Amino acid sequence: MSGALDLSKRQLVRTTTGLMIGSIAAVAVSGGLIVPARAKDEKDKKADKKEDVSPPEDLMREHGVLDRVLLVYEAALRKFTAREDFDPAALTEAAQVVREFIEEYHEQSEEQHVFPRFKQANKMVDLVNVLDRQHKAGRLLTAAILQAAPGSRREGDERRRVMRAVQAFIIMYRPHAAREDTDLFPKLKDVVSAHEYDALAEQFEDEEHKKFGEDGFEKMVDRVAALERKIGIHDLDQFTPR
Repeated sequence: MSGALDLSKRQLVRTTTGLMIGSIAAVAVSGGLIVPARAKDEKDKKADKKEDVSPPEDLMREHGVLDRVLLVYEAALRKFTAREDFDPAALTEAAQVVREFIEEYHEQSEEQHVFPRFKQANKMVDLVNVLDRQHKAGRLLTAAILQAAPGSRREGDERRRVMRAVQAFIIMYRPHAAREDTDLFPKLKDVVSAHEYDALAEQFEDEEHKKFGEDGFEKMVDRVAALERKIGIHDLDQFTPR
């Protein structure tokens, strides 16, 4: 009889202990005691959402948009030279992309956040001064293109004016962007602290979102791609030598 009672007590203890352990586990899961796993999941989700783009990479890919606009400009010049009829609205739209995305956003970022840091560090100051002057010259050329493009469908003064402005813009901005990509931007990390470098990346992203909304860069690329289709240079394979 005593053995039976001892057995019942042991079963009761095991049952009670099991229930207590189960309750503690439930509380831990529902109450957030298992924090590391949950925190890691949230961190991974945020990392997936945010693309890790460094300041130089951000600026360089914006140059990619500029390069594609220059291709539209070059296509327009070829059509003018061949006396082909085409709607100059494509030229106007291309110049508007330059004004909105390059001059009023990309170059503003350089002038406010990049150029001053090189000057403060007394590094590459001569190059920075030339780049800054070219920004100002580029804005004058864009204004001339926007003014003359609507009347450039027929031969005459308007067409000659827009052709001169487009040619001058291309001639200046090809070496301009190349020097920034190869000489200036790679040295940015040398003139700012690690904290400033990371902060610049976030600042560039925030300013892009404020000005153009979410996926602003992608929207601008789509806008330029539409211009490429309009002027007939959207098929990349057409540039492959036969």
